[in-house]
Amino acid sequence: MTANEIAEQAITRLNRRITNDIFLIIQNDRELMQEYLVQVHSKGVGEVNREIGKAVKNAYSLVNANEREDNPSCTLIQSHQIFE
Repeated sequence: MTANEIAEQAITRLNRRITNDIFLIIQNDRELMQEYLVQVHSKGVGEVNREIGKAVKNAYSLVNANEREDNPSCTLIQSHQIFE
């Protein structure tokens, strides 16, 4: 494996974690969580999570990975997967 390939794999792993980390910030912040719940009540968890995911993708110029984070630590993401 070349140094570039190592870097690409590491970057891909980080990219998968960034969205989880953003959702953890929301989950652990009382104000953000209250606003998140208002949005979920209005639009549904799937729509809200997709909008947040797109905002994260745009903010960090991320490229969609072929696979999702297998075991997100954020319950907001886990609940989205349950309700899909």
